[in-house]
Amino acid sequence: MAVATSLGMASAACGAGGGATGGDSAAPAAAKTMSQAEIDKAMSTPTELTFWTWVPDIAQEVALFEKKYPAIKVKVVNAGQGVPQYTKLRTALQAGKGAPDVVQMEYQYIPTFTITDSLLDLRPYGASTLQDKFVDWTWGQVSGQGGEVWAIPQDTGPMGMLYRQDIFDKHGIEVPKTWDEFAEAARKLHAADPEVYLTNLAANEAAAWHGLLWQAQAKPYVSANKSEISIKVNDEPSKKLATFWGGLAKEGVIGVEPDFTDSWFSALNKGKYATWITAAWGPVFLSGSAKSTAGKWRAAPLPQWDATKPSSGNWGGSTSAVVKTTKNPIAAAQFAQFLNSDPESAKLFATKQFFFPATKALLTDPEFVGDKPAFYGGQQVNQVFADISGTVGPTFQWPPFLDRVVTDWTETVGKSLAAKTDTVAALEQWQTRISTFAKSQGFTVQP
Repeated sequence: MAVATSLGMASAACGAGGGATGGDSAAPAAAKTMSQAEIDKAMSTPTELTFWTWVPDIAQEVALFEKKYPAIKVKVVNAGQGVPQYTKLRTALQAGKGAPDVVQMEYQYIPTFTITDSLLDLRPYGASTLQDKFVDWTWGQVSGQGGEVWAIPQDTGPMGMLYRQDIFDKHGIEVPKTWDEFAEAARKLHAADPEVYLTNLAANEAAAWHGLLWQAQAKPYVSANKSEISIKVNDEPSKKLATFWGGLAKEGVIGVEPDFTDSWFSALNKGKYATWITAAWGPVFLSGSAKSTAGKWRAAPLPQWDATKPSSGNWGGSTSAVVKTTKNPIAAAQFAQFLNSDPESAKLFATKQFFFPATKALLTDPEFVGDKPAFYGGQQVNQVFADISGTVGPTFQWPPFLDRVVTDWTETVGKSLAAKTDTVAALEQWQTRISTFAKSQGFTVQP
C-alpha cells in the first residue's frame, strides 16, 4: 500500500533545523557544484544519515549503498506512511531539530515542501546527470521551474484499467477503447445484471480524480512562482470529466463507494465491479486482496478521450528527497541518488517491494516486462503498464497547498458523486473554495 497512498492532508511547513551529525559541512548557500574530490572526501568520512521511509524491508537496498560506501551508515526510521510522516517532518522543521537527512516523499507533496524552502536542490551534487535514466515525465515531477532537482524518482503509478475477463465474456463486452464505449458498456452491463457495475469511482479518492484530470490534459494548477498560481479545476477538460463521471453516477450505472474499505474489498472479491480504474501498483495489490478471483483479471490502458492520441495520468509513486537542514548534504544527496538509480537497488524495489519502476532500464528489461502472473491469466501485465507509462504527460503540476485542495474536493466533487447531484456545479464550488484559500494565504491567483 506504500505506493497506493491517497492524496491526503498537508499544511505549509516552515522554519529550519538540524539533521544528523558528523560528515561533511553544511550545504553551501549558493548552488556550487561539488567537485569529485569533495564528494570522495565526504563519502570516505565516517557519517550517519537518518532516512525516513515507509518502504517495507528496505534494508537490502540500504546495505548495497553501505557496501559501496562503508564509511556511511544509514539509520532507517519509519516515521509513518504518507500524511503522518509529513506531519512529523513539518513539526521537526518548525522545532529546528529532529528532521531526517533523506525522506521518502510522494510526487504530489514536493511543492508543499519546496515552497517553504525545505528541500535541497540536488543539482550541485550530480543529480542532473541521472535525468536520462528516468522516464521523462517522472523527471518533470521532481524538477523545479528554475531547473532545480528536488528529489530522485523511486516508483510510479501510471494509470490503466484492470478488468474481469469472465464478466466481459459473459455479457459480450469488448474492452472499451474510448470513454464513450466505456459508458455504453456500463449501461449494458448494469441493465443485464443490476448487481454488477462496470466500475467504482470512489467518492473519497481525490488521487484518482487527479490522475484522470492528468489524462484529460487538464492544467488545474500552474505555478508562475512562489507567490502566483493559476487555479483552473473547472476548465473544459475538468468539466468534460465531471459531466462524464457525474452523469454515470446519476444514472446509477457505476459504484461510488469509498475505496480501500472492507465493503470495497468484499465487492472486488464477489465480482460486484467488473473493472478497477487503478495504477501500475494495482495489479500486485489486487492479487493479494482479491485472491478468490485469481485468473479472471486482465489489464488494459485507460479508455481514451481521443483514441488517436493515447494518454494517461499518474496515481501514486514516490521519491527520495534531501531535507535542506541536513548537515551532510553530499552524503545525503549521494544516498538518494544511489538508492534509486543504482541498477541493483532499483531492481530490488521492482522485485522485492513490487514497486513499479521509474527507470527506463527496468521498463525495457525482458525479465521484468516479460513476467506472466497466473492471477492475470498469464498476461504480461508489466508490459501493459510499461507501455502506458510512455503516454503519461510530462507537464502536470501540483499545488503547494495540497491539504486544502483534497479537503475541498472531498466536500464538493466527491460529495456530488456520492449524492448523485450536479458534479459540474460542484467543480465551481471547488474552484471558489481553493481560490479563496490561496488568496487568504497570500497567493496571487491568476485568472
